Amino acid sequence: MSEQQLIRGTMILTASIFISKMLGLIYIFPFTAIVGHDGIALYSYGYTPYTVMLSLATLGVPLAVSKFVSKYNALGDYRTGQRLLKSGLIIMTITGIFAFLALFFLAEPIANQVLDPDSLEGNSISDAVFTIRMVSVALIVVPIMALIRGYFQGHQSMGPTAISQVVEQIIRIIFILTLTYIIIELMGGELGIAVGFATFGAFVGALGGLAVLLYYWKKRWIGLQKQIEQSTVDHQIPLPKMYKELFAYAIPISLVGLSIPLYQTVDLLTFNEAMRNAGFTQSVYETYYAAFTQTSHKLILIPVAVATAMSLTILPTVTSAFINNETDRLQRTITQTYQIIFFLTIPAAIGLMLLAEPSYAALFGLEEVAIGSDILRSYAPIAVAFSIFAVTSSLLQGINKQKYAVIALIAGLLFKTVFNAILISFFAAQGAVLATGIGYLIAISVNIWAIGKYAEYNYSFMIKRFLLISLFAAIMGAVVAFLNYGFQQMIPINSRLDAILILAVTILSGAVVYMNISIRSGLAGQILGHRFDFLKKNENN
Repeated sequence: MSEQQLIRGTMILTASIFISKMLGLIYIFPFTAIVGHDGIALYSYGYTPYTVMLSLATLGVPLAVSKFVSKYNALGDYRTGQRLLKSGLIIMTITGIFAFLALFFLAEPIANQVLDPDSLEGNSISDAVFTIRMVSVALIVVPIMALIRGYFQGHQSMGPTAISQVVEQIIRIIFILTLTYIIIELMGGELGIAVGFATFGAFVGALGGLAVLLYYWKKRWIGLQKQIEQSTVDHQIPLPKMYKELFAYAIPISLVGLSIPLYQTVDLLTFNEAMRNAGFTQSVYETYYAAFTQTSHKLILIPVAVATAMSLTILPTVTSAFINNETDRLQRTITQTYQIIFFLTIPAAIGLMLLAEPSYAALFGLEEVAIGSDILRSYAPIAVAFSIFAVTSSLLQGINKQKYAVIALIAGLLFKTVFNAILISFFAAQGAVLATGIGYLIAISVNIWAIGKYAEYNYSFMIKRFLLISLFAAIMGAVVAFLNYGFQQMIPINSRLDAILILAVTILSGAVVYMNISIRSGLAGQILGHRFDFLKKNENN
């Protein structure tokens, strides 16, 4: 495959990941309007353990398969990749079934841990059990689908993965929104039944994604067989040795990818009980839980998704620069990656923090705006931490020091586990936000130290750049805060339309101020000029 084709395939895959993530963020708005915050909390009770169990069932194997197949294909050995696929399908089927059974039978203990059996308000334990068991069925299919995607990627064929991801997400969202609307609005059904079927959308979406992959498999079967027949060598690696090589790379990737779900698992098991012990009723702490783990969380992931998607095009060069001992190129790439993350996430986080009330009201309604905006206001800055951890972990993988990313994750998660309930007892729901923030700061500190040591990276320039970006974002924030306050005096937020009008003016004004300062100072041109020519031209004037 030519370099141009490879770049094209990588961009297609990056675009599909971004589209899938954005769809996954956007659907939560109409879904919340249908099921309310109680329904969102119930949905999270099912989806959080499902996400963790899925990662344990696959253990990062799909991405590792991609690397493994690509490596042996480059050596002219197509048979080894096919042997891995055949054995991998069996293993993924077994682990998928095992994960399904484990989650299915753990549903009741998880529900009893999360909810108070004596409470007469909020979600019931039986509803939580039903929701968890409905989503567990997807574990039978998703690992198999993920492995086939990895095999296609190993052949430098990104189209099947890209299309199947988008199709899977679209089918899942249509199923969720359609079925919940029919059950609740048209049939007057119970919330627990509607949310249970919503989580079943993961299985339906997975079937759609698998169907796309099987279509491509049938279409390319003859070509794949010809490649195998034309193999110039067959390494005949024993399966134990093959999987030892595979898991050496897969496990660190899997653990780092689990960072947010693992933090949310700690909240799943401790948040409600700690809030109950602090004197909150079930209806109140479930609303806080829904705002923290789903609604506000989805909002802060928007700048995270944008920033990480922008940096994905830079990260592949880290590995080649490190392997070829191109120190200057490696330093420039790391600097550029940091700059993009800071430039995009810092102003976005400040904006979300200052506009928490109109943002939450516009997207989720006025019913729980007090609780939701309170959580969003304190949670927004952690968007920067999420982005930095994800990117620094990727950088460590690029320089073959991914073990430090795992150490960082464990250190931060340990703090979250030990102090989550304690901080909640002092600061209520804000304690959980604080525990997540401190946990991520600990993890980021380890990652930054490891990059500094093993990539020999000097942070002096980035400290100055961080302060400059923060200054520009603070100026933008002052304008946004002033306009938000002024407009709320004239237009109190009594409806979604009021909130949307305030958001439209303040966001546009903030963006104009921030970009104007950044362009005039030359900062935007230095960071994004190679992506947006008009910025570079402006800088040179």
